[in-house]
Amino acid sequence: MDALADLLRALYWEPWQAILTLDLWWANLIIAILLMLKMVFGGWMLAKAGRSPLWVLLLLINGADIVALWVFAYVRWPFVDGARAAPSETPDAD
Repeated sequence: MDALADLLRALYWEPWQAILTLDLWWANLIIAILLMLKMVFGGWMLAKAGRSPLWVLLLLINGADIVALWVFAYVRWPFVDGARAAPSETPDAD
Protein backbone atom coordinates (compact mmCIF):
# COMPACT_ATOMS: atom_id res chain seq x y z
CA MET A 1 0.00 0.00 0.00
CA ASP A 2 2.95 2.32 0.66
CA ALA A 3 4.15 1.83 -2.92
CA LEU A 4 0.77 2.98 -4.23
CA ALA A 5 0.80 6.01 -1.95
CA ASP A 6 4.32 6.87 -3.11
CA LEU A 7 3.28 6.55 -6.75
CA LEU A 8 0.23 8.78 -6.28
CA ARG A 9 2.29 11.32 -4.35
CA ALA A 10 4.89 11.38 -7.13
CA LEU A 11 2.26 11.82 -9.84
CA TYR A 12 -0.02 14.36 -8.20
CA TRP A 13 1.72 16.19 -5.40
CA GLU A 14 5.31 16.69 -6.55
CA PRO A 15 4.47 18.75 -9.69
CA TRP A 16 2.19 21.04 -7.68
CA GLN A 17 4.75 21.27 -4.90
CA ALA A 18 7.33 22.36 -7.47
CA ILE A 19 4.97 25.00 -8.87
CA LEU A 20 4.05 26.33 -5.44
CA THR A 21 7.70 26.72 -4.41
CA LEU A 22 8.20 29.26 -7.23
CA ASP A 23 7.63 32.96 -6.78
CA LEU A 24 3.95 33.81 -6.52
CA TRP A 25 3.95 35.52 -9.91
CA TRP A 26 5.37 32.48 -11.72
CA ALA A 27 3.07 30.08 -9.88
CA ASN A 28 0.02 32.12 -10.86
CA LEU A 29 1.21 32.32 -14.46
CA ILE A 30 1.68 28.55 -14.74
CA ILE A 31 -1.69 27.83 -13.13
CA ALA A 32 -3.39 30.37 -15.43
CA ILE A 33 -1.83 28.73 -18.49
CA LEU A 34 -3.00 25.29 -17.32
CA LEU A 35 -6.55 26.59 -16.74
CA MET A 36 -6.57 28.27 -20.14
CA LEU A 37 -5.48 25.06 -21.87
CA LYS A 38 -8.14 23.11 -19.96
CA MET A 39 -10.83 25.53 -21.11
CA VAL A 40 -9.63 25.80 -24.73
CA PHE A 41 -9.44 22.05 -25.26
CA GLY A 42 -12.68 21.47 -23.35
CA GLY A 43 -14.50 24.06 -25.49
CA TRP A 44 -13.05 22.56 -28.65
CA MET A 45 -14.20 19.10 -27.59
CA LEU A 46 -17.70 20.35 -26.78
CA ALA A 47 -17.95 22.17 -30.13
CA LYS A 48 -16.86 19.01 -31.97
CA ALA A 49 -19.57 17.09 -30.11
CA GLY A 50 -22.24 19.57 -31.21
CA ARG A 51 -22.70 21.19 -27.80
CA SER A 52 -22.28 24.81 -26.80
CA PRO A 53 -18.64 25.57 -25.91
CA LEU A 54 -19.89 27.79 -23.07
CA TRP A 55 -20.51 24.65 -21.01
CA VAL A 56 -16.75 24.64 -20.47
CA LEU A 57 -17.29 27.31 -17.80
CA LEU A 58 -18.44 24.50 -15.49
CA LEU A 59 -14.83 23.29 -15.47
CA LEU A 60 -13.91 26.31 -13.35
CA ILE A 61 -16.09 25.21 -10.43
CA ASN A 62 -14.55 22.61 -8.14
CA GLY A 63 -16.71 19.52 -8.00
CA ALA A 64 -18.95 20.68 -10.83
CA ASP A 65 -16.22 19.81 -13.31
CA ILE A 66 -16.36 16.13 -12.41
CA VAL A 67 -20.17 16.08 -12.48
CA ALA A 68 -20.17 17.91 -15.84
CA LEU A 69 -17.74 15.42 -17.36
CA TRP A 70 -19.80 12.52 -16.02
CA VAL A 71 -23.05 13.93 -17.43
CA PHE A 72 -21.36 14.75 -20.74
CA ALA A 73 -20.21 11.15 -21.07
CA TYR A 74 -23.72 9.74 -20.68
CA VAL A 75 -25.98 12.19 -22.56
CA ARG A 76 -27.41 11.41 -25.98
CA TRP A 77 -24.97 12.07 -28.77
CA PRO A 78 -26.87 13.35 -31.81
CA PHE A 79 -23.95 12.62 -34.12
CA VAL A 80 -23.57 9.03 -32.92
CA ASP A 81 -27.21 8.15 -32.19
CA GLY A 82 -28.67 10.34 -34.93
CA ALA A 83 -32.21 10.11 -36.09
CA ARG A 84 -33.09 6.53 -36.66
CA ALA A 85 -33.31 5.99 -40.38
CA ALA A 86 -36.73 5.10 -41.63
CA PRO A 87 -36.85 1.86 -43.57
CA SER A 88 -36.31 2.59 -47.21
CA GLU A 89 -39.31 2.07 -49.41
CA THR A 90 -38.63 0.18 -52.56
CA PRO A 91 -40.87 0.96 -55.49
CA ASP A 92 -43.15 -1.87 -56.48
CA ALA A 93 -42.17 -3.56 -59.68
CA ASP A 94 -45.21 -3.39 -61.95
